[in-house]
Amino acid sequence: MFCLAGCAGNAEDETIGWSAQRLYGEAKDAMSSKDWPRAVRYLEKLEARYPYGRFAQQAQIEIAYCHYKDGERASAVAAIDRFIKMYPNHSSADYAWYLKGLINFNDQYGMLSNLTTPDMSDRDPKSTRESFNAFREVVARYPESKYATDAALRMRYLVNALASHEVHVARYYMKRGAYLAAANRAQYTIRHYSQAPAVEEAVFVLVLAYDRLGMNDLRDAADRVMRSNFPESRYLKPGGDRKDVPWWRLWDPEW
Repeated sequence: MFCLAGCAGNAEDETIGWSAQRLYGEAKDAMSSKDWPRAVRYLEKLEARYPYGRFAQQAQIEIAYCHYKDGERASAVAAIDRFIKMYPNHSSADYAWYLKGLINFNDQYGMLSNLTTPDMSDRDPKSTRESFNAFREVVARYPESKYATDAALRMRYLVNALASHEVHVARYYMKRGAYLAAANRAQYTIRHYSQAPAVEEAVFVLVLAYDRLGMNDLRDAADRVMRSNFPESRYLKPGGDRKDVPWWRLWDPEW
């Protein structure tokens, strides 16, 4: 009975005796069929049985990709981080960093069909920063990589996303009367994301926050920045053409 059970257990694994090349080929077929779990199984067997073969390193990257496509972000990040740590100088290192950026690139951002300032109001920026840092590695370390152009495009998008998040937090503090905290977040946005569209609103928040705090010199300095850099801003005209009241006094805290 014991022998029969053991033999039956071995028979259940159809891959027993398969070469590394066949395991890799079957995994690629599964990937072509979008059967990501099956592809991962074959790739993990390949890596375990032939850890020093020519397919083993590639299998690690493919495992990360399959987890990514299957929506298993944590497993994908763990797999690609392991590859990057073990093979920092691999010929596919540029792709590994690019893939790490994609894994952390929030699916809610869509397919880059509209690279404008995204709504970051209810998102944790941690994965956004990790994605940005991974794409930055591609651009900085592998400028000739075929992935560098797309990585740079995604970086610009993510800068806007991070800036939008900071401004959202600043706005949150303004509405709750935490004006110093609002000013600090606005200043952070201006310093770290100076080219992002959200900077316009960050300067606007800064003017309002300093006014509420009674810091008139800082308010006036921020106002000059606002008028100089965003002369057509909608924030400068809350009351139409009224000249008798400073524009920042016409804004309701619940804007």
